[in-house]
Amino acid sequence: MPELPEAERARALIADQALGRRIVAVEDGDSYVSRPHAPGEIAAALVGRRLTSANRIGKMLWVETDGEGPDLGLHLGMAGRIAIDEPPHERWDRFALTFDDGGRLALRDRRRLGRAVLAPDLARLGPDAALATRAEFRARVGRGRGAIKARLMDQGVIAGVGNLLADEILWQARVDPRRAAGDLSEPELDTLRRAVRTAIRSAVRHGGAHTGALNPHRERDGHCPRCGAPLSRGRIGGRTTYWCPNEQR
Repeated sequence: MPELPEAERARALIADQALGRRIVAVEDGDSYVSRPHAPGEIAAALVGRRLTSANRIGKMLWVETDGEGPDLGLHLGMAGRIAIDEPPHERWDRFALTFDDGGRLALRDRRRLGRAVLAPDLARLGPDAALATRAEFRARVGRGRGAIKARLMDQGVIAGVGNLLADEILWQARVDPRRAAGDLSEPELDTLRRAVRTAIRSAVRHGGAHTGALNPHRERDGHCPRCGAPLSRGRIGGRTTYWCPNEQR
């Protein structure tokens, strides 16, 4: 499931392989993926333009275009990825740009939950989880009576943390995911912020949120990879959650 690390790898791929290429065609016929745009609307805005920069906040990508053209927002959904200069996939390519050199950028998404949208609304997102300052993190995360895991996954609080990354972060910081966010002290919040940054850097480097140390053990009868205690399992914020009851008190 794409989270901030997968989105960052997609942004880096676009920055490395797609910038400066002129768009000659756009496949935007899937009105669900390209909502609220009608088929052909994104094409009319982008054909003839070049991609000039690739950007990201949390899980949301956007690409700027030249000539004061509109930004193109891309979201990977739950199973999507960016494919550049790969052979087309008839069923899974939900949106695509074709370049004048014959190459292609596609949003490849077997579950059809990704998005392609002009002028994406970024105002609803909190600061990027990898870049939030200590003051921002304390003020935004350390408040409320809701569970700290749910608070971390709220994209309006900080952007980019999903289910796998949240479990990894809380395990690294030794924080019980059920604790009320507002009960964490400032030193605990600072430790948690360091764990956020460490987990994100590691996941980007190694290939995604699924590469965390806890993830292979997130299963029934799983054990803590640090102390060997049986992992607890429950639902927090509507998501299956694993934690070590011995260390995450």
